Amino acid sequence: MLFFLFLAACSHPKKAKSFYFEGNALGTTYHVKAFPGEDFKTIQQKDIDSVITAVNASLSTYQPTSLISRINKGKALLLDQQFKDVYQAAHKIYVETGGLYDPTIGILVNAWGFGPAKKIQGIEQDSTIVDSLKKFVGYDYLTIDEHGFLQKKYPQVYIDYNSIAKGYAIDRVGKMIEDKGIENYLVEIGGEVLAKGKNIAKDKDWLVAIDNPNRKSGNKFISKIALSNKAMATSGNYRKYYVDKETGKKYVHTIDPKTGYPAIRHLLSASIIADNCTMADGYATACMVMGLKASQKFLEKHPELQAFLVYSDDQGNIKTYKTSGVQIIE
Repeated sequence: MLFFLFLAACSHPKKAKSFYFEGNALGTTYHVKAFPGEDFKTIQQKDIDSVITAVNASLSTYQPTSLISRINKGKALLLDQQFKDVYQAAHKIYVETGGLYDPTIGILVNAWGFGPAKKIQGIEQDSTIVDSLKKFVGYDYLTIDEHGFLQKKYPQVYIDYNSIAKGYAIDRVGKMIEDKGIENYLVEIGGEVLAKGKNIAKDKDWLVAIDNPNRKSGNKFISKIALSNKAMATSGNYRKYYVDKETGKKYVHTIDPKTGYPAIRHLLSASIIADNCTMADGYATACMVMGLKASQKFLEKHPELQAFLVYSDDQGNIKTYKTSGVQIIE
């Protein structure tokens, strides 16, 4: 997990009515903490699970019967609202990053062995494989027609929303909680977080912690950050990778849409704070493709985003960078 909910923040030094749920979702786990006010409807585990099930049924490339999986197989299907929401959010990030964030990278994610399909053997040594697949990468190859169907310029275009779907699921769970009349809550799925209001039990903002890429240091977390009415998502390359047995070269799961190759950067993880988790999730992935310096320049042009970046310098030392709006607790 690249980003970890600091559960100690959910302790109860004073009596406060609350809901707490945990379970499995999207190939990982979820935790939900909510403090209801005076006028609210009860939350049940099934309420959370039903939201996650609906998102999976639309956007999971790991479910062969999902809407996105069937579209990737060439089916002409009417899009649901969840697919449309994520399509539009991803398009915004695609345009703003000049195509460095591109969910049609899925065909290459699979080829490099980081997706649900079988890895193409020998891709590391054969640039012609990369070139033959890269021509099917381009988010502008997708359009939604007037009838609500997705149109692809090439049938080979493979859509992968895994870099944004988890954040979207969190936002959907958050909306369900707010529809119950609850304003103070925290939703976490696989390390991504939506924090609304405050932790009533502590009478403070929600506290979250960011993983330390250097586990040898003995410190599990590299920093702890306070959040209120914001979402935070982290993307990183220090866990999901493989090393070629013949060459010893490292290949990370973040693929650069421009080159078709894994994006090897000094940037180890990018935590992005935004108004919603959908956008935070997508921007975090985009930063990992950009690298440190390009991410810093991008963030300067987007003051609506805050960021905490972890990187290694030329000597291999772990360093951090944060924008001015990030509230470090310790």
